[in-house]
Amino acid sequence: MVSVVIPCYNRARTVAICVRSVRRQTYPAIEIVVVDDASDDGSAAIAEAAGATVLRLDTNSGPGAARNRGAAHARGEILFFLDADVALEPDSVAAAVAHLRSSPGLGAICGVLRPESLLTRNLVAEYRALQMHHWWLAHQGPMTGLHTALCAMRAEVFREVGPFNPHLRHTEAPEYGHRLRQRYEVRGTAAIAGVHDHDTTLRVLLPKVFLRAWASAVEVRPGEALGGAATRVLASGLVLAAALASPLPLVAGPAGVAVPLLLIAVATALEAGTYRRVVVDRGVRFGLRFALVHLLYQLTSAAGAAVGTGQRLWHRLTWRAGPTVGVPR
Repeated sequence: MVSVVIPCYNRARTVAICVRSVRRQTYPAIEIVVVDDASDDGSAAIAEAAGATVLRLDTNSGPGAARNRGAAHARGEILFFLDADVALEPDSVAAAVAHLRSSPGLGAICGVLRPESLLTRNLVAEYRALQMHHWWLAHQGPMTGLHTALCAMRAEVFREVGPFNPHLRHTEAPEYGHRLRQRYEVRGTAAIAGVHDHDTTLRVLLPKVFLRAWASAVEVRPGEALGGAATRVLASGLVLAAALASPLPLVAGPAGVAVPLLLIAVATALEAGTYRRVVVDRGVRFGLRFALVHLLYQLTSAAGAAVGTGQRLWHRLTWRAGPTVGVPR
């Protein structure tokens, strides 16, 4: 049996679609466990009506805690973690089982997201769908990170490695992946796939980006890989540097324009593969609109990482100055 564990917080819009996609899987032996993380939008009742077993957390505790609760309840030999805003393609569970059966040293097998948004099609949703699709497709084969939007592992491996850290709200996946990779391989495959319901406005997307980048800088320890994101982190840092250098023309005259332009050019070159694939898929006009949104994404991500890094360094300095001050993870 495969237990599909779905952490859910305020996903009334998508959780029934998610559950129905699991019920349509070609693999026959599946139980569906939705863990409602103290939603206040009726998600639990919707999931139950769609055919899932629903567990409820009394207080909002984060996706890691919800996955732990679901895994503790699950009866399956394989745990398939799935986000409540993803519609899973029909052969995905069967593909996960095949990968895990054929590779005893495989700790987890992760899937990819398709290049479209589940419910809404506008610039921001399409940008995010294409961005995540192209980033995640690069993770076919061995992975240095772990993502849990659609990811399967043996229940015995989960018990051996231990639960997700319930104190981490945004970085529980890289921390878990770090522990998992001490003993097992992690791989990605496009044979496991789903369609994600992406954010539709910058007003929603950018605060999430800032918060996740901040949390990664504060919480992720050296060695807990972010999934091969070094080039993307560098490109985002260059965009932030370009923004900080934008007042240079006021001091250095017209020649000062060259510095931010050069920084943007290098950042663009580092992401050339993503831009090229977007233009091939959607054309030059959409590619330019994609690039503008991506620059905002990079700037916000780098700003969040800079604030988090500064906070972490400050705590380290104050910890050395006096042991009464705590150190963030």
